[in-house]
Amino acid sequence: MTKAYKYAIVYFLLFSLLLVISGIMLFEHKIGFSAQGVSEYYLGSEEKFIVAKSSAGILKIVLPHIFAFALFSMVLLHFLIFTKHRDTAHSKALIYLLFSSAALEIFSPFMIIFGAEFFVFIKIASFILFESLVVYIAWLLFNSIIKD
Repeated sequence: MTKAYKYAIVYFLLFSLLLVISGIMLFEHKIGFSAQGVSEYYLGSEEKFIVAKSSAGILKIVLPHIFAFALFSMVLLHFLIFTKHRDTAHSKALIYLLFSSAALEIFSPFMIIFGAEFFVFIKIASFILFESLVVYIAWLLFNSIIKD
């Protein structure tokens, strides 16, 4: 791997870390990490003057996230090709987990507003899993660059 390519990956990883940190901060601020907070955010709360989300409102939020999550995940995982983790069962598991957690995180609000309140927990778990996997993959990439 060339030195310029390593620098590009390191800068991408730094921006990825900023994305993870800001994503966690926004999630905590807007929704919260409690089942009640997630439920109130999507289903509304008269006491807190929170209007329930509609499927059209969620769709407006989800559409750009589908592309952004997919592209970000693809780029992050693409960099694994240039490391020792290429073509391993570990990398395949990371691919499946990252895309599955992203899909659950994006689409679980629809299930919440359509009455499947159990998806409140899926929303929280998939968010935490997605963010954790991004940090873990970034660590794998950074570690591979340092050792190379």
